Amino acid sequence: MTLFLISLIPYLIFTIFKTKNSFHMLQQNFYDDGNRYLKWILTNITKVAFESDMLCVLLVCTLFFSTGVTIGAFIILYGIIFLNYRKKKVVAKKPLVVTARIKRLSFTMFLVYFIMIIPIIVNFDYDNLVYEYLILGLITYLNYFLVMVVNIINKPVEKCVYLYYKTTALKKLKHMNIPVVGITGSYGKTSSKNIINDILNIKFNSFATPKSFNTPYGLINSINNYLDKFNDIFIAEMGAFKIGEIKQNCKIVKPKYGIITTIGEAHLESFGSRDNIMKGKFELVEYLPSDGLAILNGDDEYQLKYKIKNNCSVKWIGIDNKDVDLYATNIKLSGSGTSFDCVFKGDKTKYKFNTKLLGKHNVYNVLSGILLGYELGLSISELQRGVSSVKTIEHRLELKKYGNINIIDDAYNSNPVGSKMAVEVLGLMEGTKIIVTPGMIELGEKQYELNHKFGEYISKSCDYVILIGKKQTKPIYDGLIENKYDDKKIFILNDVREAFPLMNKLATESTYVLLENDLPDLFNE
Repeated sequence: MTLFLISLIPYLIFTIFKTKNSFHMLQQNFYDDGNRYLKWILTNITKVAFESDMLCVLLVCTLFFSTGVTIGAFIILYGIIFLNYRKKKVVAKKPLVVTARIKRLSFTMFLVYFIMIIPIIVNFDYDNLVYEYLILGLITYLNYFLVMVVNIINKPVEKCVYLYYKTTALKKLKHMNIPVVGITGSYGKTSSKNIINDILNIKFNSFATPKSFNTPYGLINSINNYLDKFNDIFIAEMGAFKIGEIKQNCKIVKPKYGIITTIGEAHLESFGSRDNIMKGKFELVEYLPSDGLAILNGDDEYQLKYKIKNNCSVKWIGIDNKDVDLYATNIKLSGSGTSFDCVFKGDKTKYKFNTKLLGKHNVYNVLSGILLGYELGLSISELQRGVSSVKTIEHRLELKKYGNINIIDDAYNSNPVGSKMAVEVLGLMEGTKIIVTPGMIELGEKQYELNHKFGEYISKSCDYVILIGKKQTKPIYDGLIENKYDDKKIFILNDVREAFPLMNKLATESTYVLLENDLPDLFNE
C-alpha cells in the first residue's frame, strides 16, 4: 500500500499541471460560452486524443507480470511525462489568470477527482493493480473533458455570482451618473478605447475598461473594482461572438456615446455571416438614447449601407471619403509614428496632428477620439496635445527592440484588414523586412481564401517570411509561391520560440520584424 501511495505522487503532480493547462484553454475560450471550448477540443482532437499520458496507460496495462515492475514503471513513466510536459510548455499570449471563478472550478475539480480516486485507494488490492492504474490513467487522460463537465456543474453557482455582481455594478453606475462611451467593432476596439481615453484625459478624468475586459463579466468587474468616484467619463469596450451580446453589454453600461471601428470578418465562424456581424455591432447604435451620439466610419461600406433604426445623432469620420464630419489627409508614416492633417465639416482649415502610433487603421481610431473630444468640448489645441500624448498599445503595432532588431509587435491582430495594414506598415520601413506569423484564425469557410490573400500581401513587402505551423500556414505559403516569391526565403517552424535565433541570422544593420500572431492556445504544430 505504501509503495502504491508513493507511486501516485508523480501522477498527481502531472494531473495538477494538466488541469492547469485545461483551465487555461477553458478560460481562453470564454468558459465554453457558445461551445467555444468544445470546438477547441474538436479542432485539436488529434493533439487532445494523443496526449503523452495515453502512452503511460497503455504501457502499464502490459506490465501485469510483476507488481514491482508495474509500480516502478508507473512512477518512472509519469515522472518522464511530467518533465516532458513542462519542457514543451509554451508561454501563451494570455497567461492563465487565477480568478475567483478559476478557484471555484479548481475546488469542484478537486472534489470530482477525490470522488473518483478515493475508492481506488480505500479498496486497494495488489491483485488488481493493473486495473487500478488503468482507471487512474484514464481519469487523467480524459482531463480536458472532465474540465468541461466541471464547468457545467458550476454553471448554476456562476449564474448566481454573476447576478450578484451585476446588480452591484448597475447600482454603482446609476449612482455615479456619468456619461458612458461604448466602443465595438470587428477589430480595433482595444486600440480605439485606449486612444480615446488618452485624448479625453487631457481635460477629463476618464476611465477605460482595462486590457480586453469587453465581455459582460469584464464590464461588471471593471465597474465594481476599477471605476471610482473621481472618474467623470467611462469608456467601455464591447466584444461579441454572436448577435445579442453587444445588446447584453449595453444593458449593463447604458452608453450615451457609441463608436463602431470597422465591420470585418473577425469571428465570422461564430456569427455565421458578415451581415450578422454588422447587425451585431449596430446593436450598440440602436441602444443609444435619443440625445446620444454615434460615431461611424465613412470608409466602411457595411456601416454606410446599414439602415439605422434610431433617432440619435450620427457623425462620420473618414480618410478616403471626404463627405464626412471629420476626415484625415496628408498622412505620413515613419519609424517614429504618423502625422496627418484633419479637416472638420464646414471648416476649411487643416489642423496638424502627430501620433506615435503606426498604421492607417490607427488614424481612424484617432479620428474617432478627435471627433468625440470635439463634441465633448475639447479645443483644437487640447486635441492636438491629446493625440501627441497617446501611448503605444501593447501588442498592437508596438515598436520594440530585440537586440539590434526593431520589432513591430502586432501579436493581437488576427483579421484580414488589420493584418494587411500591418504588412503595409512593415513595407514602409527602411532595411531588411521580416514577418513572423501563424496566419489568421476563426474565419470559418473563408479561412483558406483570406490567409491565401495574406500571403499575396506579404510577397509584396517582406524580404523573409517565417511561418509558424506547416498545416496552419499552408494557405499563406500557397499565396506566396503563386506570387513567385522565392521559396528559399520562406522558413516554416513548429514553435514560435525557434523564430528568434533565426531572426538574428537573417538580420542586417537595419532590420524590422513584424510579429503577426494570434494563436489562441498553447499548442504548437
